[in-house]
Amino acid sequence: MTDTITARTVTIGSRDGTDIEAYLATADDAGRRGGVVVIHHMPGYDRSTKEITRRFAELGYDAICPNLYWRQAPGAEPSDAAAAVRAQGGVDDSQLLDDVAGAAAYLRGQEWSNGKVGVIGYCSGGRQSVLAACHLDLDAAVDCYGALVVGTPPPESNRPNLVTDLPSLGCPLLGLFGNEDRSPTPALVDELDQRLDDLGKPHEFHRYDGAGHGFFSPDRPSYSVSAANDGWERIETFYGTHLS
Repeated sequence: MTDTITARTVTIGSRDGTDIEAYLATADDAGRRGGVVVIHHMPGYDRSTKEITRRFAELGYDAICPNLYWRQAPGAEPSDAAAAVRAQGGVDDSQLLDDVAGAAAYLRGQEWSNGKVGVIGYCSGGRQSVLAACHLDLDAAVDCYGALVVGTPPPESNRPNLVTDLPSLGCPLLGLFGNEDRSPTPALVDELDQRLDDLGKPHEFHRYDGAGHGFFSPDRPSYSVSAANDGWERIETFYGTHLS
């Protein structure tokens, strides 16, 4: 842990050649260290996501959150940007992979990088974290209640599930889920757990009674103190194992 961090807005290059905005938080005087790519939730590149990014710096990592909505709404307020992107059908999976790849390369290019990078996402970002772990060179991935990893997408969704991607999962996966969540439901978490077992993919899942979707968000009624505190401890231990 460190209480000396530096945080700022930077410009990074996406893998597709586009320059996008990102929020970078670095741990000062922490020595050689790993990095964490934070994938923001559907409400966007907002204050709460930046707080999460800074928390990883406090834990001793370099952390970066790419603004996935930069192309569609550069400089817009998070809620306005999120609305604009939803109206256009959301972030395309190929763009997500390009942006996370660019963010991971940026972290590995930092002076103190040990070459290891993890990814974490919440809500829609949870699915995107799993997607990234199936297609990019990453060392650890965390899925916080991501929906549409398995199961049948609803008719209004333009995103497929990731069943055909899971055989390519290339790093250990930590999953954190609420047993009161409706998306993903406990049954879908069971299905994902079983599929990963069948594929021989290293993973660990933790589930919380009384917690629903968004239990990590302190600014929402769904916040669960006990689930969030335990979840942060699980994340710290998991990244300490795979990124140190």
